[in-house]
Amino acid sequence: MGVVMLMNRIEKAAVNNPARRALQRFYEVPALLGLAGGPLAPGSRAVEIGCGTGYGTRMILDRFRAASVDAIDLDEGMVAKARRRLVDRPGRVRLAVGDATDLKAAFGAEDVTYDAAFDFAIIHHIPDWRSAVAEIARVLRPGGVFVFDEVTAHALARPSYRKLFVHPEHDRFTADDFLAELPRHGLDVHGARTKIQGDYLLGAARKHRPGSR
Repeated sequence: MGVVMLMNRIEKAAVNNPARRALQRFYEVPALLGLAGGPLAPGSRAVEIGCGTGYGTRMILDRFRAASVDAIDLDEGMVAKARRRLVDRPGRVRLAVGDATDLKAAFGAEDVTYDAAFDFAIIHHIPDWRSAVAEIARVLRPGGVFVFDEVTAHALARPSYRKLFVHPEHDRFTADDFLAELPRHGLDVHGARTKIQGDYLLGAARKHRPGSR
């Protein structure tokens, strides 16, 4: 089953506060821009899985310079908040409630639809996380970039995480597991780094171009 596990109340509070947004804006996004090779090309179309309240979506538009973003989340309340946050971006954002492993159901996304895909720490919430990676690879155009910021099994095993948050208990991935899965779906790792003793993984991968090897 690929459906994302919803965050509990504590985790929602942890990820939707000024400190978390400042970390994303001033550290994570600059790091990811560097790993991805800079902003997207003019006119780029992006998809974001697990958009939450839409703060990351704004970063994709403003910092990565996407022309448009399709953003999805399983939580209706989060999508409603994102809609309010992004009201000043008319025509540039489509929001949907749905499963990150089925973007066709949410947006009618056919193969090779997007120039970029973004995962701001949502894939570790998906029991069948490999299906999410496969779906991202399916909808990316050749040469498209997958930008990811993930929480690893190392972090999820810490007592604080186990006590406060709810995550899938089986088939959790380490940083090495995640990076090894990407090439199996035609995604060539462009750059990656870990932080806090391997708890978190930031990186970017490019969709393989036929004939480029």
